[in-house]
Amino acid sequence: MIHARGLTRRFMIKKESVDAVRGLDIDVEAGQLVAFLGPNGAGKSTSLRMLTSLLPPTSGTATVAGRDVVADPAGVRARIGYVGQKNGAGENFRVRDELVTQGRCYGLTRREAGRRADEVLDRLELGPLAGRKPGTLSGGQRRRLDIALGLVHRPALLFLDEPSTGLDPQSRANIWEHILRLRADHGTTLFLTTHYLEEADSMAERVVIIDHGRVIADGTAEGLKSDLAGDRVTVTLHDASETARAAVIAERMAGAGAVTTDGTTVWLRVPRADAALPEYLRHLEASGVKAATAETSRPTLDDVFLALTGRSLRESDETAPGAPAGETVPETVA
Repeated sequence: MIHARGLTRRFMIKKESVDAVRGLDIDVEAGQLVAFLGPNGAGKSTSLRMLTSLLPPTSGTATVAGRDVVADPAGVRARIGYVGQKNGAGENFRVRDELVTQGRCYGLTRREAGRRADEVLDRLELGPLAGRKPGTLSGGQRRRLDIALGLVHRPALLFLDEPSTGLDPQSRANIWEHILRLRADHGTTLFLTTHYLEEADSMAERVVIIDHGRVIADGTAEGLKSDLAGDRVTVTLHDASETARAAVIAERMAGAGAVTTDGTTVWLRVPRADAALPEYLRHLEASGVKAATAETSRPTLDDVFLALTGRSLRESDETAPGAPAGETVPETVA
């Protein structure tokens, strides 16, 4: 469904060249749900805009839904749906009219557009709101309308750029319920970005992490967590004077990764915490070091990013090389 090789996007800022995306290689099979993660400025949205033909690449090639993004951008747009970060509907027309107009833009007859508008309104539980203006809807309702606009022409591939950002937990859960049902019922391929790591962890079957314009990890959430982060063991001691000795003992354990300390607490990364914790406690006891508390925890995707880059995926780096200020990019593909 997506095949990209060497995609690069370069911007000029104050006569200096900045690479927002540097040689993106990615393949997405039909029916997959792929989460595309990275901090602000990592190149996520710029990559999506190139893949959706909204932004021409500086170099590289990509075919999306069987069409070349440079040679046949109209063919790409006809076969995909795109939900950008901003609301796609206007303020002065009724919800159903917005959907009919969107369908007409994709070449549907008026009758077909009306039928499809009613179908997506029903599927996304927007039917009672069909006569309302978008400006009167709640945030969650507007986001569902954005998704409806991306689906009205039955695309095989739907791009979602942070679909649940800014919504309350209930609205986020509602959005995800509809997204997952869409995939289950129609096999729609979904390619999305999100800042909510727990969403990617629990919903996506594949996670791609980008930083500074380059893909730095690609795999299942569980695979990335096991291979790149590992479980965490946390032990709190009775005496802070024993912390350094406890850290040395941890570092000598087979398979132990990063060991950190703070006051009376020692943290260590291990492949399997359930096996490592009893062993570590035995070593501490044999050395005369007394543990007050001990616990284990599974890694998160943020731990994966920390292991790869030394910083948190949750950090917002406004100076990172994303699409620069002043670069205007349309938010709709219709």
